[in-house]
Amino acid sequence: MEQTTEKAPAQPKFDMMQMMNDLTGMSMKVMKGYQNLATLTPEDVAVGMTPRELVFQTDKIKLYRYKSLSKISCKTPILISYALVNKEYLLDLQPDRSYVKNLLEKGHDIYIIDWGYPSRADRYRAMEDYVDGYLNDCVDYVRKSSGFDKITLMGVCQGGTLSIIYTALYPQKIQNLVTLITPVDFSSNDAILFSWAKYMDPNPVADNGNISGDVMNNGFLMVKPMQRLDKFYSFANMMDDKTKMANFLRMEQWIFDSPAQTAECYRKFITDMYLNNSLVKNEFQIAGRTVNLKNITMPVLTIYAKHDHIVPPAATKPFNDLIGSKDKELFEFPGGHAGVFVSGQTQKLLAPAVSKWLHERSEK
Repeated sequence: MEQTTEKAPAQPKFDMMQMMNDLTGMSMKVMKGYQNLATLTPEDVAVGMTPRELVFQTDKIKLYRYKSLSKISCKTPILISYALVNKEYLLDLQPDRSYVKNLLEKGHDIYIIDWGYPSRADRYRAMEDYVDGYLNDCVDYVRKSSGFDKITLMGVCQGGTLSIIYTALYPQKIQNLVTLITPVDFSSNDAILFSWAKYMDPNPVADNGNISGDVMNNGFLMVKPMQRLDKFYSFANMMDDKTKMANFLRMEQWIFDSPAQTAECYRKFITDMYLNNSLVKNEFQIAGRTVNLKNITMPVLTIYAKHDHIVPPAATKPFNDLIGSKDKELFEFPGGHAGVFVSGQTQKLLAPAVSKWLHERSEK
């Protein structure tokens, strides 16, 4: 019998010249990067550039109204409620990647809430304070100042969850509800964060006071630790491009500008949402009232991100079937959690789709 032998796979040849060229190229990029960093000014990495004015304030919570960039054609005003754990300027990160600016250019009247930075003095600020107090105060201000009995409430991430709770309790004040990347059904295990939270006891942490933004942010970063390394590898390759470097630094500024979560709000959110999933069961209570999602009967637009690793689609999509609305739509957008608002791809998709939907349901 003839014996055959397998040839070992060919080993790649070591190319000394190619390695030297790569190292030289990287060294030149790094040198250029240092020059770019040395010449960057605060204006080069400024965020939230779309003009707005402070119109109302209560405690640390501020309400801003954006100045119109075109004739207001969608007259029902929009109030945006962002997450408590991040800053709202992600929606207006830079002029060429601004969800807010895109909506303003399409004729919308927009207000946005800045939840501020809670201190130790605010540790007992509960979810009731946010929903029945601050959010309700902002809604009433917009209603009064605009002359509309009902407004559009637009909630993002955790701010969307608060907006859903608010709308179920105060449906008479809301004309349209729009939620973006908002967790509702916390039974999902499609995201690591949801799996982790089911084994958390929030009480020992909350008993010691507020949960700092750094602690919260580190938890988010741990969900995809290798992604952080990939980002800095990408940064090293863009250091010779001042514009790309400035864009990167804007995003980094937002990521690490994380307000603390008040102890009592954190305790209730983890217990009632992640551990008990009370909202989808219509068992969630706030100030002695049960929040019934069937009370939400106005037009509802639910937007989720296909590749969201913080709020997976499975945590958002069930909301559409739990509400009493007949006019309701689900929209899927490409990208991840924050990428919905800042990626170049969605700039041409998100705001136009939301604007069209709202124009069709606005008072003329």
